[in-house]
Amino acid sequence: MRIREWQDILEDVTERNVDPDDWRAVAGDRAGGVGEDMYLAHPRAGVFFLKTYAKNPYEVRGVGTQVARNLDDEIGSFLPQEEEAGGRFAVQSPPEDEDHAETLSKRLETVLETHADAPTRPQDLFDDVMEAIESPAFGPMEYDQYDRPDELDDLSDRFEEADELLNAELEDLIETDEVDRGFM
Repeated sequence: MRIREWQDILEDVTERNVDPDDWRAVAGDRAGGVGEDMYLAHPRAGVFFLKTYAKNPYEVRGVGTQVARNLDDEIGSFLPQEEEAGGRFAVQSPPEDEDHAETLSKRLETVLETHADAPTRPQDLFDDVMEAIESPAFGPMEYDQYDRPDELDDLSDRFEEADELLNAELEDLIETDEVDRGFM
């Protein structure tokens, strides 16, 4: 298992050549200390595990790893399905240049105008916006900003070794940064 900076893991996610709307996520408070845990999964790209904390209001620090090369039915049962999702998430890459940014903004404007004129569900608007701005990863998410979803505990139990290693790495970061409680 290769532990890396959390941003490197997100870069791996954005570079995967898979259907961007098939990603799913579970996130919430870290079980033993400051910060949050997050699992990102895709049937063809695998399962990624991140542990992060806010060093200050402007900087998030963390570590992560890929814990599975594919998403099987057992692991998938811990992740939200489209119809039961309480929330949504997206990973975004910046536009390549000014022309690309202009193209994306025109597409976004068209999507918003279309949805303003027609009855639509919030998740449909979200999906269309993500497609318009070429998000490389988005989908349903189970998230609790004040606690841990049960599914997060189930995944942590399933990937217990990764959880322990990432906890140790994150604790080292917190100690090196001389942050005892994180920024809230």
